[in-house]
Amino acid sequence: MDDYIKTWLYDIKTSIEEIDDFFNEGKLFQYYQNDLKTKRAVERNIEIIGEATSRILKMNPEIEISNSRKIVDARNKIIHGYDEISDDVIWGIIINHLPTLKIEVEKLLKN
Repeated sequence: MDDYIKTWLYDIKTSIEEIDDFFNEGKLFQYYQNDLKTKRAVERNIEIIGEATSRILKMNPEIEISNSRKIVDARNKIIHGYDEISDDVIWGIIINHLPTLKIEVEKLLKN
């Protein structure tokens, strides 16, 4: 695997781990919703995940990352349509999509 791709996969993994670390007391929507610093930090990490995913797919479209288009779209929406992002959407990404993405990235890094 290309060194650039490995670096971007590590960036994705690190960003997911950082998001997980923001919720030491457990993942509670109310905590997320009421903490502006956490919201902005999560959004930034999702931007990094989306950008890294985009770069990986441009370099090697054969790499399979489920929901890759949605990941990149989420990044673009946060950056360009920040005023349209809802807490519910971001929370759905945190709870429903990041755990699967982390497993996929860890498998890719083992190859």
